[in-house]
Amino acid sequence: MYSIGYDIGSSSIKAALVDTATGKSVAVLTEPKTEMGMKALKNGWAEQHPDEWWKHVCNATKRLLKENNIDPQNITGIGISYQMHGLVVVDKEGIPLRDSIIWCDSRAVGIGQRAFEELGEEKCTAQLLNSPSNFTASKLKWVKENEPEIYAKIYKFMLPGDYVAYKLGNTICSTTSGLSEGIFWDFSKNSIADWLLDHYGIDKSLVPEIKGTFAVQGLVSAQGAAASGLAEGTPILYRAGDQPNNALSLNVFNPGEVASTGGTSGVIYAVTDNLSVKESARVNNFAHVNYNAKKARIGKLLCINGAGIQYRWLKDNLNVGSYEEMNELAGSVQIGSNGVTILPFGNGAERMLNNKELGTHIGNVNLNNHSKAHLCRAALEGIAFSFVYG
Repeated sequence: MYSIGYDIGSSSIKAALVDTATGKSVAVLTEPKTEMGMKALKNGWAEQHPDEWWKHVCNATKRLLKENNIDPQNITGIGISYQMHGLVVVDKEGIPLRDSIIWCDSRAVGIGQRAFEELGEEKCTAQLLNSPSNFTASKLKWVKENEPEIYAKIYKFMLPGDYVAYKLGNTICSTTSGLSEGIFWDFSKNSIADWLLDHYGIDKSLVPEIKGTFAVQGLVSAQGAAASGLAEGTPILYRAGDQPNNALSLNVFNPGEVASTGGTSGVIYAVTDNLSVKESARVNNFAHVNYNAKKARIGKLLCINGAGIQYRWLKDNLNVGSYEEMNELAGSVQIGSNGVTILPFGNGAERMLNNKELGTHIGNVNLNNHSKAHLCRAALEGIAFSFVYG
């Protein structure tokens, strides 16, 4: 018997087949073969259509089953990890009303900052453990302010993983961990932050039903089965944002344990049981996967938006064939890149820099002495620097 895990990333969809009895990975594959793009109609914006994720989930699932000769009836459960802070809005038919405003989109920074000031820093940090900042709630407020005709049609909002689970099981729901990452959760009351919704003028009926992070969150429907190749009735048993999930995969559950991971963005994620927040304007604080009202487990998340995406940008624009070739070029240059510097802050507002959008800066290039090898090394050193600085 087997389980399937999905990772709904902003670059690709990954699907893993796992032996349920041993926990060992049987196969992992990625869809599509080339990285997914982001729509940026304006500087600082980033959107993807939710059905693009779903299409690649279905393609990955069919490949996983076929290439490993697996009977869909032998899949005992599904887990979903997903890119955090995205906003998906659907109508009563469950159809997306617009592209998803994803995690690195900065359009709602001003909305969140105004709310932080108007509601009060003390209240926000004590009850939300964060500034409303540029998170999902503020993005929903942006839709309300700027696209009222779309907002009027919204039946429910969802996070990216919620939408994939909905397409699989035809059930709209979310989790405490997920809602906390969207800044919809009041930790002092252990319930939805009605006062923030009231401040934003958002109807509480738009909030999805809440299920446990580890729970039967739905069953694959007839439509989900037909599209994905899974068996109808397969249970969806787990869902979490990619960074809490990364910590889970590294066995980081308890206060004092820390995970560091790199992908499109770079993240340091530390678990605490302390609800006191002093640096909330620059570090995120969310309910970890094992959070509950009696045993607080908070993930303190430092995010550097421009990690892997910076390296990809260089690969695409330096006419380098692969990341391996870039690493070889970087390795041919001494530490310090002979003075060349690249600061990787070109992928939206950076929380650790108080939500500033600085852009990526390339400096100290000497046109006589420096080559793309120096740029490759400087990029990696800049990413490492941003981790240390954060």
